[in-house]
Amino acid sequence: MKSVAILGASGYTGRELARLLARHPSLRLAGAFSAREGDPGTAPELPGDLAVEPLDWKRIAACDGVFLCTPHAASAALARQVLALGPQVVDLSADFRLPEAALYERVYEHRHPAPELLSEAPYGLTELARAAVRAARLVANPGCYPTATLLALKPLVEAGLVDTSRTIVVDAKSGVSGAGKNPSARTHFGASHENFLAYGVDGHRHAPEIRLHAGAPELVFVPHLLPVFRGILATIYVHPCPGADAASLRACLAERYAGERFVRVFDRGQPELNRVQATNECHVALAQQGPVVVLTSAIDNLGKGASGQALQNMNLMLGLDEAAGLS
Repeated sequence: MKSVAILGASGYTGRELARLLARHPSLRLAGAFSAREGDPGTAPELPGDLAVEPLDWKRIAACDGVFLCTPHAASAALARQVLALGPQVVDLSADFRLPEAALYERVYEHRHPAPELLSEAPYGLTELARAAVRAARLVANPGCYPTATLLALKPLVEAGLVDTSRTIVVDAKSGVSGAGKNPSARTHFGASHENFLAYGVDGHRHAPEIRLHAGAPELVFVPHLLPVFRGILATIYVHPCPGADAASLRACLAERYAGERFVRVFDRGQPELNRVQATNECHVALAQQGPVVVLTSAIDNLGKGASGQALQNMNLMLGLDEAAGLS
């Protein structure tokens, strides 16, 4: 058995990781810790909930891997400390998703806390970066909206089937758990129940991440808040290159993901949230509408969009079965 720890374990992604690790055949959760020095931790709120312990660097140093479920700006410094102690790290924050410190500073409006680590952190979209993830000691876990978008879009751009000189529109909807555990005036039950809205319409932090990793600079991203707890559905509108259509784009994705355990390309029908919730799966479909090909992609934002993909990456980094704990 190998051992792992979770830093910042009180939020949704930390709790989801603990749930997945409880059934993992080869990984033991050695500790679920607060990420703040001097924090006394928290007792379980309800029976079966996760107890969060005070930060204990000695126990962390004894682990094989560490998950950082911490906010951007806090994660980078923690990653530096953990790596110095020896464990491998999967960072679920945004701190290593953008490979240039200057771009990170423009998007997140503060200096990068550990710029020297940026060049060694592969972008952990597992199916599209498997070799780099396997060889890494630090992996940047992608954002949830980017995961749903890029799994459908990136292979098509790389194959030269999408006209990236024309605007690509990503219209994506997420459950309220994507906003994190701390309640707000927008995400509490009374505001989200029987409601639906767009947000970040004038620019969202995930947009530069999607544009960069898709290789599509002319991309518009608009997120929406769904009145559900978990799940993302992204609808992506692209102009295929001359000679390409929905059938050829579907064939490209089917070939790219043939044999993959967590990505399913539909021959017919459309993805639905209730088919991917509480899984590490991504379901993708394509349809032609005049000159535009419409891609639809569904994931669980806490699963494939966060904790599930983080565990998939850690499995690879530690030489384990990639799907262990996720089936």
